[in-house]
Amino acid sequence: MLQVERVGIAAYLRGEEGCGYLSGPLSAPLHVTKAVELENLANRYHSIDPVNHPRTGRDYFKINSLKFERTLAESQNLGCPIKVFFHSHMNCGAYFSQEDAAAMTLDGTASPTYPLCYLVTAIDAGQVSKHALFRWDEATRAFVESPFTVVEPLG
Repeated sequence: MLQVERVGIAAYLRGEEGCGYLSGPLSAPLHVTKAVELENLANRYHSIDPVNHPRTGRDYFKINSLKFERTLAESQNLGCPIKVFFHSHMNCGAYFSQEDAAAMTLDGTASPTYPLCYLVTAIDAGQVSKHALFRWDEATRAFVESPFTVVEPLG
């Protein structure tokens, strides 16, 4: 969790949301052992084409989807699959926004693109204030908050 918090705070100081993923052994489905930061491309896209990309990294994250999909497949093949996608929110709490849900479900028209859980970390005034984990609930066709426990800090 320390790495997730470091990513969120560093991104906050850059004026953007941080993002990445957590992976862990296939033999322990509820455990993660590795945190990897991904580049938030939102500011780059906005600076190149603000008309078609009006949002900045302050309230949005954009990743290289093709690279992430390759990494997702490779991690599965190596027996250490990606289990959780994480991102931070700046000064607005730890919740799964409508934008987050739309991005993960093709604007609400399908089940999530990736079979992952989603960890949102609130960075308020430059400090971690809360973590919230969300999973897809097929019965309600919505992301619901789920409890989690940090067993061993990622460092």
